[in-house]
Order: sequence, then C-alpha cells, then structure tokens
Amino acid sequence: MALRMSTLFLRTLREDPADAELPGHKLLVRAGYIRRAAPGIYTWLPLGLKVRAKVEAIIREEMDAIGAQEVQFPALLPREPYEASNRWSEYGPNLFRLKDRRDNDMLLGPTHEEMFCLTVKDMYSSYKDLPLSLYQIQNKYRDEARPRAGILRGREFIMKDSYSFDINEAGLQKSYDAHRDAYTKIFNRLGFEYVIVQADAGAMGGSASEEFLAVSDLGEDTFVRDDAGYAANVEAVEVPQAPAVEITAGPAHVENTPDTPTIETLVAALNANHPREDGRSWTAADTLKNVLVMLAHPDGTREPLAVGLPGDREVDPKRLETKVAPAEIEPFEESDFKRYPMLAKGYIGPGVLGEEKASGIRYLLDPSVAEGSAWVTGADEHGKHVLDLVYGRDFTADGTVQAAQLREGDLGPNGRALTLARGVEMGHIFQLGTKYAEALGLKVLDENGKLVTVTMGSYGVGVTRAVGMIAEDNLDDIGLVWPREVAPADVHVVATGKDDAVFLKAAEIVNELEAQGLDVLYDDRLKVSPGVKFKDAELIGVPTILVLGKGLADGTVELKDRRSGERRDVPVEGAVTEVLREVKGEVAGA
Repeated sequence: MALRMSTLFLRTLREDPADAELPGHKLLVRAGYIRRAAPGIYTWLPLGLKVRAKVEAIIREEMDAIGAQEVQFPALLPREPYEASNRWSEYGPNLFRLKDRRDNDMLLGPTHEEMFCLTVKDMYSSYKDLPLSLYQIQNKYRDEARPRAGILRGREFIMKDSYSFDINEAGLQKSYDAHRDAYTKIFNRLGFEYVIVQADAGAMGGSASEEFLAVSDLGEDTFVRDDAGYAANVEAVEVPQAPAVEITAGPAHVENTPDTPTIETLVAALNANHPREDGRSWTAADTLKNVLVMLAHPDGTREPLAVGLPGDREVDPKRLETKVAPAEIEPFEESDFKRYPMLAKGYIGPGVLGEEKASGIRYLLDPSVAEGSAWVTGADEHGKHVLDLVYGRDFTADGTVQAAQLREGDLGPNGRALTLARGVEMGHIFQLGTKYAEALGLKVLDENGKLVTVTMGSYGVGVTRAVGMIAEDNLDDIGLVWPREVAPADVHVVATGKDDAVFLKAAEIVNELEAQGLDVLYDDRLKVSPGVKFKDAELIGVPTILVLGKGLADGTVELKDRRSGERRDVPVEGAVTEVLREVKGEVAGA
C-alpha cells in the first residue's frame, strides 16, 4: 500500500532542531525520519523505519548468501556469561547494569559473543556440525559518555553481529574471508565512500582485525594510508623503531632553566641562554617530554604510567588506551603528585622514571627516540633541565609504546609516507580465536574423538549508524537525497492544486505503479499549497518525484530526478512507463 501523506504519521520541520549537530542528523529530524527521546536515544518514525528495513534487507541478503543463519537473542541478559568472559568488569562504565526484583545482576547487551557461544555449546558437540555461521540484527546498548551526532553514536542502537565457529585456524580464515567479501558487497550497496583499514581488536580480543570506515570529515576516527594501498586505523599503526645513531653529544650536563615548565618556555630559554654549538636554533623536537597518566583498571586499582616522546608531539589518548586495555586513561592529578614527591612537576626527567628507579613508575618511550640520540629533558629538580642526555648511554626505559599522535608525512610500517583522513566506523571484523570459547567451555570432538576448543570469528555492522552515514553522505542544501536501494519509496507522487481530476489521475497512477511492484509515497493532502508539497518532497529525498498539476490539462506531468535536479515533462499516459524506466534502469546500473 502506498504511503499517503494525508494519513502518514509525519510532521516536517522548517527549522533545524537545536540539539542536532550534523547536517544529515538535522535533516533526518526535519524530514520526519527520527525524533530524539533522550541523549543518544531515538524514536524511529514510519519513514525512518522504511529506510532502516531496506538497510537490514541488504545485510540479510548478503549474509544469507554466504550461508549464515539468522537467530535473535534477548537484549536483557544475565551477568554470569559476561562474568565468565571477564567482560562484566572489562567493559567498565559503558555497560548498562541493572538488577531484577530478585536482586540478580543483569545487563543490556553491548554485543553477544557469550550468548552465541553458549547456544552453540548447548546444541553442537562434533566437528561434523562445523563450520557454522550465525547472525542477528538486534538492539545494543552502551552507556556512551558523550553520545553525539544523532544515530551515528547513540546509547541504544541496532547492530548486525555475526559469529563463525570452526574446528581450526584454517577454517576460521575461510569464514573470515567469506564475511569480508560479504561486507564488501554490503557497503558497496549502501551508497557511501568507505575504506577497509587494519584495526586494533581492543577489548574484543583476537588477532586479525579490520574496520570498514565511511570516509568523512565528520568522523571521530582517524586513519592513515599510503600510496601502496596500506590503510590502518591510527590505533593499529605500528611506526618503525628509529634506527640507532652514532653518539655525537658530549657528557650530559644540568643547566639552570628557571620558569620553564612548558616546552614553549623551555625552547625560548634554551635559545636565549644556551645557544647550540652548531648554530641551529633549538626547537621542541630537540626536547624529550615525559607525560604522566593514571591507568584505571577494571578492578578499581590505579597505576601510574610515564610516556616519553619528542616535545613537538602529543600523546594520542586513543592509541595509548588500546595499548593498555582494558585499563582506561585518566589524568595525573595534583593528589597523585603528592604521592610521588620525587616528581618535579614541569621538570620531570628519566632520572626518576622506571620500574627500577626512585618513583617505580613504568616508563615507556616513543619509537621515534633512537638509541644514541641526545635530548634536553627535565633534571627532576624545579628550574633545571639536563642537556645532551643520550638514550642508551645516560638513560633507559622499560620499553616502547606506540602512543604519539601521527602526522601527515610520518613513515608507516612499509617505510612510505602516510596521509591522514577521518572516517566513521561502520563495520568491524575480528578473528577472535579461542578467547570466548575457552572462557565458556565451547569444545567439540574432532575426527579423532579428542575434545578441541572451537575457534571463533566476530563480525559487526552498525545498522542504525549506516542509516545516519547514508544521510550525511547523501544530501544537499534543501534536503536528503537517498540512494535508490535504501530510499523509503521508489517514487514520490505529488498531486497539486484543487482540481479533482488531478487527484483522480494521481490515484490511478499510484495504483498502476504499485501494481508494477514499486513503493510509492503519495502526497494527496488537499489543504497544503504546492510550494509546501515541493519543499517536503525535496526535504524527504525520494530519488524520483512525479508531479501532477496544471500540465495535466495539456496531457503532461513532470518527472524530476531528485539528485541531479533534472526536470522533464512526459505524457501522462506514459508516466508509469517513464517512472519504471528510471527506477529499474537506475537499479540495474547501480
């Protein structure tokens, strides 16, 4: 049945909603696709559900094509499986926890690895039952600290998560490759630019991990790529260790540098009072700054960590957090300094840092710090710095850490210059291995009758996030411009004026279009001006708009392509044929 705007649950808005940040988010609200219920939580209205259903249909088609089978688990889950996998604590404050009336701990599922694992364990016991791939499309819940960007980053969202179960690593690789191919087909059909990047598995665990990122300046994720095809999320980039250099610096020496607690003030003082012998000016890159953070572990304990890196670089919290997961990064507060009186704030150097040093604080260096290189750094005494301090000769560290912010032109793992771009994570695939199967006892008998642990893969697609990203990538100054395959309708029929003949002919055409299998949105409102109808059609963004009005007296109607804006008059008797040609032709050429 056609969606008739005279009865459709829809109210369009002329002004942008105050709480919407991004262009697509604003248009989704204005055009009547979604409404905000609470921060990070949205109500889906009829038009929004139409689009979401089409995204889900694409996902189902491609998942079914690789032999995956659909199931559905509850969103409300017991604590015990997540306790067994340690994610009850590892997820930290992002997990929605609650209690039932019997005081049992429950949670709202963020992902469902545990439940899939336990269900397969309950039903399958032999290698003959494998390989197996299961998936669901289900509501997920994460208590985001800063929900933003509408449905791109919400606290309640819909995700397709699937899991593969294999007898060995070779089987896992086949399942992983099949899912990767399915994901490529899904994202090719969704209608936005994307890139596949190497990723860090994070709290999910496992080995191989790749993200499907929608390329967008609006994205929160930064990724890098080079001219040879390498691409990775910044958290997963492993920059090469700087090769050792010949020591050319003389003995290290401490100098008075009063009132220089920052890199900027230090560089200025060095150039004014301690000019270099080679005549070059001091820069921030000649200094070694030591950044202190606190690691907040899931069990509530806190541990200090020091990161040493060139003074012209900053620590990237996301990169560092992936290296210390499941701990989270917290600032090193004044109260923490009081616990470590040997730390001279603003003048901290390697002299007291290290597990075997006075502070006992673990000290990790950025890999750009080469053995044999000389630095200016804190002398662990207020108002003093040490010059010509050589790594490997005068100080050491407990290890290295990939935590510095990456910059355009940095060398990647292949020795090629990296370029930076931004994106929105739309899908993530993992080779989980045996982490969850071991924790939950998922074993089967192999061909020799021996119990072996099942090897798993995990694969997610953000369904509601995909709707949001398609909107952000398909809009113009006047409204949304949906790609054909996910649009809420194939054609938007607009009847204008007050002539009964127009509405009778429009209804006839709508019936014929429906008989041909098309989804129709029909603006049959009687007391709405043509101008408002045209604006609503442009705002809503159906790819093909058919307008019946004054031209009907001359035997013509107007056919408009929403994306290009091209308009043409077609004979009314051939209108259905022309619409079909446009709709079917575009689909065939997609």
